[in-house]
Amino acid sequence: MKPRLVLAALMPRDVVTRARNEFDSVVVQGKDDMTAAQVIEAAVAHQADAIMFTNTLPLSADAIAHLPASVRVGATSSVGYDHIDVAAAKSRGLFVTNTPDVLTECTADFAFMMLLAAARRAHEYDKIMRAGWRFRIGQGDLLGVRVTGKTLGILGMGRIGRAVAQRARGFDMTVLYHSRNRLSPEAEQGARYFGSFQEMLPHCDFLSLHAPAGPATDRIVNAAALASMPRGGVLVNVSRGGLVDEDALYDALTSGQLFAAGLDVFRSEPDYDLRFAKLDNVIMSPHIGSGSVETRNAMGFRALDNIAAVLAGKGPIDPLWV
Repeated sequence: MKPRLVLAALMPRDVVTRARNEFDSVVVQGKDDMTAAQVIEAAVAHQADAIMFTNTLPLSADAIAHLPASVRVGATSSVGYDHIDVAAAKSRGLFVTNTPDVLTECTADFAFMMLLAAARRAHEYDKIMRAGWRFRIGQGDLLGVRVTGKTLGILGMGRIGRAVAQRARGFDMTVLYHSRNRLSPEAEQGARYFGSFQEMLPHCDFLSLHAPAGPATDRIVNAAALASMPRGGVLVNVSRGGLVDEDALYDALTSGQLFAAGLDVFRSEPDYDLRFAKLDNVIMSPHIGSGSVETRNAMGFRALDNIAAVLAGKGPIDPLWV
């Protein structure tokens, strides 16, 4: 018999096809991912060996406690795992896994796209064209800010942060970074390390966030942090909405302290703060930084690989606890 799987999130067609071929799968129906209650109900009814989900499912201690004993592994198709209570999973003996590496390049591409779009007012230009244009734009009107040759500060120099730094070098940007641990000189590739996030900020024309969410980083980009940046800076966040104090961000965008922002993530998703929708100096997207066919397939396949490895007794490929 095939191992039993609850596929709790909407996935690309090729991922669903593989899940159906290799597992006895219960697949989410409709237009939305399963809730925690629905996952538990399906896992109990199906006596599932595994569940596969994304960051839309809060796998809390309570949810883990209500999963049937048959569930041996929970695989999230994401690199972030702040939606999982890893300690509770370890206490229960439930393997939990994520999908590192496979989304690095795609997400870095997206981050740099947002940086360029925010700096060069892409949202406003697109809005003008869709309204029909039909008016003269003088050489002093609707000016963006240059990217080439500027200074980029990166918060979190993990895989994605380093990939963003590599793209910035193609624009002759000076790269600064703050991270929990300093990289080796070889990995830094000329980037300048700051042991203090606050001390880095006065040097940053642009600031790109790539740190994980958690108590240490919650609202790390607050009013004081934004005030420390040079006036007219640009913020990009394709990491986690929890890193930003959104009231402070709104104030910085409306006061001119920030020239613009590119936001793919928000503190509350999908019910984000609609004040940002009214600001022309913000370009937004619905938490879709890894959203390419190639990357989403790779993420889904990596999650299935983790499940298959655990159920075959080999242990997880990408364990969140050991």
